[in-house]
Amino acid sequence: MRDGLLLIDKSDGPTSHDVVAACRKILRQKKIGHCGTLDPAATGLLLLTVGKATRLTRFLIRAGKVYAGVARFGVVTDTWDTTGVVEEEKPVDGLDLDQVRRVMESMHGDGMQMPPRYSAKKVGGKKHYERARAGEPVPDDKKPVTIYELAPTVDSWDPHDGLPFVLSCTSGTYARSVVHEIGQELGCGGALESLRRTHIGKLSLDDAITVDELRRRIDGDEEIGAGWIPFDEIPLPFGVVAADAQQERRIAHGQSVLFRDLDGREGDWMKIINRRHELIAVGSVIERIGTGNVGVVQPKVVFQ
Repeated sequence: MRDGLLLIDKSDGPTSHDVVAACRKILRQKKIGHCGTLDPAATGLLLLTVGKATRLTRFLIRAGKVYAGVARFGVVTDTWDTTGVVEEEKPVDGLDLDQVRRVMESMHGDGMQMPPRYSAKKVGGKKHYERARAGEPVPDDKKPVTIYELAPTVDSWDPHDGLPFVLSCTSGTYARSVVHEIGQELGCGGALESLRRTHIGKLSLDDAITVDELRRRIDGDEEIGAGWIPFDEIPLPFGVVAADAQQERRIAHGQSVLFRDLDGREGDWMKIINRRHELIAVGSVIERIGTGNVGVVQPKVVFQ
């Protein structure tokens, strides 16, 4: 059994669940999860947790995301991307790059975002796209998001063409909603033409492999190599503390531990490793003591 993290370069077409199913078959491993979906038409980095690493999925999902996208202005669709049915078209003559850039800059920081009507977001046990396809009203359930960077990636542009852009944001941000909102602010409408995820936290698409390449390596009895991160080396989006032998025994029994080199606030998650640099648990800081780096960590997910 393999335990670790797969970095997959998803192609255009399959759903994220299709990719999971294919990798389960290739690896002959039922225990595989994904850390955040991509729409079928979107490509790029998809993280799959394998074996006991599936218990880390909820932490990896929280990592920030970076996308390279293309926006098409002058059109509004029911799905907020160009795969959907066109609901409205407007002229874009006179629209210039500076106008778009100013709107993008105004969206930086914290805000509330409306998910697309056709999305996998679930409310009351039913996904948005299931309600939309059934002709039912989709709940108005805006959610908080943060946009760290949103900008065109070209210096000149014809408004009748697609506009390449970069988006860096918190987990759960919909690029389709971002482009739709830009179009609304510009008054001409907008739809997402293409999207490619390039980073999740510290992990990069440059290190990912395709499903076909994974299949070729496994069928050839090769090591997975690039695209595979062993369990103990999985980077989690929070701090790390190292336990000595006595602390390790306490953690194995689910007992809280006092650390003197703790760089975290109360409520923060911490990755706990032992002196052999093995991942033994994930815990949360339940108490800070004094003004130094001393605090108590309660293990929540134990791997020993």
